[in-house]
Amino acid sequence: MKASKQPTDETEEPSRAAGALVLAVLGGAVLAVVFALSVEAGILAVWLAAAIAVWWAASRRVSDSSAPPPPLPERPSCRECRGHELIGVTPLEGQKGMWIYKTAPPGRPHHTHIHLSSKETTS
Repeated sequence: MKASKQPTDETEEPSRAAGALVLAVLGGAVLAVVFALSVEAGILAVWLAAAIAVWWAASRRVSDSSAPPPPLPERPSCRECRGHELIGVTPLEGQKGMWIYKTAPPGRPHHTHIHLSSKETTS
């Protein structure tokens, strides 16, 4: 008996740079044809493409999460958080002034304590 061949599921996804290169080459070819037909139409096509590119870049929305505010300098002081090592501080999305404190208690390496604080930023 022959062993059946297993199909490989390693499909490579094309890169974005390759797609952009293909679009740039196609756009250059179209622009060359327009310039060959009429120089004035080619100049207008370049201006139109530039105006569309500027409009597209200006109309894109910027993510709010790209620059989170710095964490508060003081930590919450509850009896459960005493002696814990601070792992991280993150602002709570959708709740202005709310912070998520993650701490690790001593002696429990795989346990994380979460504490929510509603202190306003002082900066």
